[in-house]
Amino acid sequence: MQISGKVVFIDLSGGFWGIESSDGRQYRPVNGLPAIYQKPGLAVKAQVKAADGMSIFMWGEQVNILKITTL
Repeated sequence: MQISGKVVFIDLSGGFWGIESSDGRQYRPVNGLPAIYQKPGLAVKAQVKAADGMSIFMWGEQVNILKITTL
């Protein structure tokens, strides 16, 4: 699936990076957001795959990033 939105830093449980789409959907990359994209407010487009499993983070849909670029 393809998503686009802005990068956000969530300061919960030690903090993590996510992507929030323009329609308010939240995505949490379980394989991590590459350091070059770790800039709050950065507009990105990403090809992602839904990730299975449980997490302590209570935010967003878990996804694996397959490809990511800036907009």
